[in-house]
Amino acid sequence: MIAAAGAGACNALIGILYATTGHPPSVHALMLLFGLNMYFQSFGAVAIVKVNASWFHLRERGTFGGIFGILISLGLYLAYDWAPKIADLTSPEWLFLSPAVILGVFFVLSFLFVRDTPGDAGMVDFDVADASSGETGPREGAIAVLWRMVSHRILLVIAFISLCSGFLRNGILKWARTFAAGVTVDHGGEPLRRLEALVGRAPHGAPTLKDSYVFTHWGMVACIAGITGGMFAGILSDHFFKSRRPPVSTVLFAFLLAGAITIIPLLSPAPTVVPWVIAFMMMAVIGVNGMLSGVASQDFGGRRNAGTATGLIDGFVYFGTALQGAVYGGLLPEKGTAAAKDVDNWYAWPIAMIPMAVIGLVLSIRIWSAVVSSKKPAVH
Repeated sequence: MIAAAGAGACNALIGILYATTGHPPSVHALMLLFGLNMYFQSFGAVAIVKVNASWFHLRERGTFGGIFGILISLGLYLAYDWAPKIADLTSPEWLFLSPAVILGVFFVLSFLFVRDTPGDAGMVDFDVADASSGETGPREGAIAVLWRMVSHRILLVIAFISLCSGFLRNGILKWARTFAAGVTVDHGGEPLRRLEALVGRAPHGAPTLKDSYVFTHWGMVACIAGITGGMFAGILSDHFFKSRRPPVSTVLFAFLLAGAITIIPLLSPAPTVVPWVIAFMMMAVIGVNGMLSGVASQDFGGRRNAGTATGLIDGFVYFGTALQGAVYGGLLPEKGTAAAKDVDNWYAWPIAMIPMAVIGLVLSIRIWSAVVSSKKPAVH
């Protein structure tokens, strides 16, 4: 509820400033309000995982994590594909006022219907068989819990894997359309045209990749990738790896590494094939994020400490986000410049992904066999 109220207020204020002045708020005002918006949004991610930890058993969390990931993926669809439509049908301030209204509605719905545990909802609480299983004594203090989480070897490894996934996820989401808007398509002969026809190349004569199917419908593609990745990861975890999450992370990081390597030889001769590789990588990286931030944090942090564990892991995701911003901001050409049109200036994009994918893959392999330890044996 704090997340919905805070993020809603930040969006509403941006919209109001836009409406009253007739132009966008200053860069400094936008930076402040956007930072506050992200601060409050992070409350929501932690709260959802914390609540889910009491409602779903260890054996079913992977699948249900995928189901809840569908809603996050739908948010990508609304943000990327519907934002331009909202601006065209109404006015720019409604880009911010409309999510503020939606968040206000969900604030009320959360107050009326969401409960922390089955017991709070009039049902029977049950043992979820995670790291908190068997713990019935008084809760530890905040400092003790924090130290327990940061000294937990498996959680720390998961946190660093999440740093890699944060780098890769936002390296794709935040730069893919900049790449598409800049790179000039240069078709290179009949064999290439046949290859591009198989994957849906940009319309004949289109100067950039932004008219390709993937980037024209980027929100929908990201949504489908997120749904597919989340459900694939969840089902694979629960039904093939006995509810272990690191093996799924290993598989998906292998996909990410293969995707980054594949882009390099395609960039210059076949740039119109690159968007489809990017879509495949989106599936993998969203699946990783759901498995680690959304599910492994519950398992290894335990129902009691799921909030702190999720905060730790999500914090590393955003360290990865900051790192990719610094790296790519210094390596890639600025949007709208002549340098951005030259595909040779974009090789740093996939190359920088490779070491992060390798690190994430190696760390995932290191904890492949990790299982939850609790006060009593977990049920498998």
